[in-house]
Formats: sequence, structure tokens, C-alpha cells
Amino acid sequence: MGNCLGRNSTSNSDLRTDFSGGNVHVILNRENWDQKISEAAKEGKIVVANFSASWCGPCRMMAPVYTQLSLNNPHFVFLTVDVDDLMDLSSSWNIPATPTFFFLKDGQQIDKLVGANKPELERKMLALAESFERSM
Repeated sequence: MGNCLGRNSTSNSDLRTDFSGGNVHVILNRENWDQKISEAAKEGKIVVANFSASWCGPCRMMAPVYTQLSLNNPHFVFLTVDVDDLMDLSSSWNIPATPTFFFLKDGQQIDKLVGANKPELERKMLALAESFERSM
């Protein structure tokens, strides 16, 4: 369990977090974010948004967990945002540390988790999945 505070000025493409093999959408710009949020709302899906940084050790540790959750929960939309690449978007969400996970319904925050806490992330996902299934 852990998190990273502040920003690192190092920008090294070799540090990019790998979400391949999963169903994680890497957000590259504000328009891409808006599109995915809109699509999820139209489909009635909950969005799990991971705000992380490529240089953040706890973020990199959580990447395979997040990828596996995306495969196990197809009724959610999984997004990831690099806080250094999209500073404007990240600052609009008041990210206190990385990783920060937001859970959104119709574009509105319904829950949040700060830090690389795998058991808590899994618990929140399970609770939201159960709630989602009951509402169907």
C-alpha cells in the first residue's frame, strides 16, 4: 500500500505503465475523456478512472491489478490518466496523490480511493458491481 505525492519532472517514455492485455482505455486528451464518459453514461456503465503517473512506484505496482479488474468487470469502463500528460484534466479533479481512483456514474463522482490499496480497490469494485447488478 502506498502513494506518491507531488509531481516528478522526469518524462521518460521507458517508464510508461503497461495496461496491455486488459480493457483499460488510456486517455490521451480532454476530448477522449469526454467521449468515454459520455459513452459510459449512454450505456449505463460505471467508470473507474485511474489517475496515476509513470514515475510512481505504487502506480506501476497497481497497473496489473487494474488491468485484471478490467478483464473481470466488463460492465465497467476502465480509464487511466497520466497526471503529468494531462495536467489540466488532473487538476480539475483535485488529485491529492497518485494513484487516485474515481468511480463515476453519469459523469459524477460516486466514490474515490486514494493510494495503492489493492484490497480496498477490490472491495469497492465488488460493492459497485453488486449494486450495478441489483439495479438491472
